[in-house]
Amino acid sequence: MAGRNSPWGGSGGNGGGDGDGPNGEGGDDKSGGDTPDEGSNGGSSGESGPRNPWLPSGETPPRRSASIEDIFRGGGPRKPGGGPRGPGGGFPQMPRRPDGKSWLPLGIGVAVAALLGLSMVHMVGPKEQGIVTMFGKYARPIDSGISLTLPWPIEQVDIEDVRSFRVDMIPDSDNEKLMLTSDKNLVDLSYLVRWNIKNLKDYKFRLSDPEETVREVAEAAMRASIAQISLNDAISGAGRAQVEQDVRERMQRILDYYKSGVAVQGVEIKKADPPAKTKAAFEQVTVAQQEAERDRSEARAWAQQQLASAQGNASQFDKVYEQYKLAPEVTKRRMYYETMESVLQDNDTVVADAKGVTSYLPLPEVKRREEAAPSTTVTAKGGQ
Repeated sequence: MAGRNSPWGGSGGNGGGDGDGPNGEGGDDKSGGDTPDEGSNGGSSGESGPRNPWLPSGETPPRRSASIEDIFRGGGPRKPGGGPRGPGGGFPQMPRRPDGKSWLPLGIGVAVAALLGLSMVHMVGPKEQGIVTMFGKYARPIDSGISLTLPWPIEQVDIEDVRSFRVDMIPDSDNEKLMLTSDKNLVDLSYLVRWNIKNLKDYKFRLSDPEETVREVAEAAMRASIAQISLNDAISGAGRAQVEQDVRERMQRILDYYKSGVAVQGVEIKKADPPAKTKAAFEQVTVAQQEAERDRSEARAWAQQQLASAQGNASQFDKVYEQYKLAPEVTKRRMYYETMESVLQDNDTVVADAKGVTSYLPLPEVKRREEAAPSTTVTAKGGQ
């Protein structure tokens, strides 16, 4: 056992046990521990610490940290002893340029140049317009097409659609929007506003929130116009067209005073109803008004009929008078006969004023007796 050396290294003078012989023994006389090199090896191994049995020399090389060149060159730090790296360890090795330098700086430069190039080229649509700002300050406008600017962050471009109409519905929910009319009543209104951008510079730099400003101006203008008409005109629609025109003009005056860069294209009232709490009472009032209007219409129709009849009688009288002026006696006698005929045609009494004729002849009574006689005879025969 004294001649056998531990694979982890010996202590003291057993320097020949370097593990070169079979079974870890010292081997023959030529490979004994008295050899200067091997003895020095063993001594150094004992001085530096345990020996590594897995390395041919039995020595553990000094450890060092992996550098960034090792990581990108070979996919991580080398194995102990300077051996090749195992499969699947570390990062893949990046290709190199012909001069041996890395492609990484060149790739980063190309990416930066591409980003700068994209920030310099701007495509503006046919309905759009752009605003160029240099360090946040207005520089110039750009129209539709391809435009070039200085790279970001020196110049920036803000593009807006300036030709399409924007529509705002007020209110934007199902909530009531009550407004006061000229007769001190409330009306629930719902309307929309169509507008577009006419000056992009003013639109971007004059107002902090242009869209909200348009909505507030629309509501103020609508309240001012509704306050000038009655509730019936607002609900029935008789004054809606005038209200819409007034609101559009008021809005445009206010927005131009603000230099907002907004053009109001139109206002349309979608709904005008009484408040929900009083809707039933307003419906009853509406029904009563409709009935009153129907009665007035019938009265006007009857009056027109009477007037037409009176005008007809007057025209007939004028014609008779013309004939009377031509032949007064004949016309008077004819008028007398026509009058007596119209008066006595439904009378049962006939009066005849002539010689040899009975002054009173009940002709209708005689006629009735003649009609009743046959029926009486038939009844008597049936009774037998």
